[in-house]
Amino acid sequence: MPTDIRKIKKLIELLETSGIAEIEIKEGEDSVRISRHPQSSASSAPMIMVPPGWATPGYGPPSSGPMPAPVTPAAAPANETETLKGHVLHAPMVGTFYRSASPGSKPFIEIGQHVNIGDPVCIIEAMKMFNQIEADHAGVVTRLLVENGQPVEYDQPLLIIE
Repeated sequence: MPTDIRKIKKLIELLETSGIAEIEIKEGEDSVRISRHPQSSASSAPMIMVPPGWATPGYGPPSSGPMPAPVTPAAAPANETETLKGHVLHAPMVGTFYRSASPGSKPFIEIGQHVNIGDPVCIIEAMKMFNQIEADHAGVVTRLLVENGQPVEYDQPLLIIE
């Protein structure tokens, strides 16, 4: 989202200095919601709080025993100049890419699966917050460009939908 980080910081300061519990700003197609209590929201907000005591690397309880081996999706293109055909879903933030909500659960999407606009496709963990990423295009997932648990950069291609 091309929102200026300075604007977001100002909104956070406004929230901290006032009695406001939540603020949402929309500019065209972009929107930012800042809340003191995100779990009290009735809507399906993309931010998910990390339960206390859960570790980030495997995003499961620290004492959960050995982690199952992650399913390895298709690797990213070796040649960065390679043209990606189809609709490319880009990372909206910097963080860690996860294919499922928890280590033992089913991945949100698989190659060959049809997705609709708004369907959850992955989670990006940033600063102990799990952010659900939704499809912005309807079609069939043809390629996964990052692996489970891999760090991703802002605007990095995540997957291709045709």
